[in-house]
Amino acid sequence: MSEKDGLLADRLAMDVDDGFAELVRLHASAVRMYLLRLSGSAADADDLGQDTFLRAYKALQSYSADRRRALRPRAWLMSIATNVWRNDVRAKSRRPVSAGRVEDSSDTWPDHRPGPGERADTAADRRVLVGALAQLPEAYRVAVVLRHVVGMSYAEVAEVQECPVGTVKAQVSRGLGRLRELLNPEEVTLREVTM
Repeated sequence: MSEKDGLLADRLAMDVDDGFAELVRLHASAVRMYLLRLSGSAADADDLGQDTFLRAYKALQSYSADRRRALRPRAWLMSIATNVWRNDVRAKSRRPVSAGRVEDSSDTWPDHRPGPGERADTAADRRVLVGALAQLPEAYRVAVVLRHVVGMSYAEVAEVQECPVGTVKAQVSRGLGRLRELLNPEEVTLREVTM
């Protein structure tokens, strides 16, 4: 657990309201970015983010001080956000919706290493990238976004996904490989032809 998360957990244990305000201040932008990349919609990300923090606040009120002190706030919050997003996907699949849309966002990927993040230099590239992310299986999408957008460690992603670290590494690797295929289909076709 990072020192910041440790101090936040102590603060939550002493005073839920004061600690919650700090939780929101420290993690609201990461939760929104995460939900934006999962949902592809700024409006949905805002709604899902509000629901995430509402659920977190209600949960914190019911926890003992010892349980709040033992929290790993960032991973715990991302777990709630993941569940809120999954519930929203399930609910939307049960009711008719208009054609899918991907909203533009002026946010950029914080990951500056080579890879899909480099594709997000322009609004058009961001739309393509968000569309490609939407095509990934849920486990890959969650793992890739948590690792490369939110910047969580493999151990933290494993905690959110409730699976072993090795599984998360495989999900991230396969997710990034699938993103490359989706973003560069001509390279994949060429590779298949030459094999």
